Amino acid sequence: QVQLVETGGGLVQAGGSLRLSCAASGRTFSSYGMGWFRQAPGKERAFVATINRSGGAADYADSVKGRFTISRDNAKNTVYLQMNSLKPEDTAVYYCAARSGATGTSYLWYDYWGPGTQVTVSS
Repeated sequence: QVQLVETGGGLVQAGGSLRLSCAASGRTFSSYGMGWFRQAPGKERAFVATINRSGGAADYADSVKGRFTISRDNAKNTVYLQMNSLKPEDTAVYYCAARSGATGTSYLWYDYWGPGTQVTVSS
């Protein structure tokens, strides 16, 4: 089992940057594929990015490709989401999630979730 806590959200102007962190408890962090999802008011939870267990492969939603970068440090039990060139439409609660084994893009595949961190991008 793993517990997740996101930090790093906040208010930023359009064009700015934020880095989200997700700290995981437990000694088996490297056995989990990790993902970032987001949910805006009135919308479904949407895939943002995912990274495999070793950190050697990542996948992104089309809407964030070229602007967001997911990474992980297995020694620190932490996954990151670097968000650059932020747009107002990136405003949402951002969640990190863990999935035992391979990664995926559907939120239904993930077993563990953090409580989320709010990101607000002003125009």
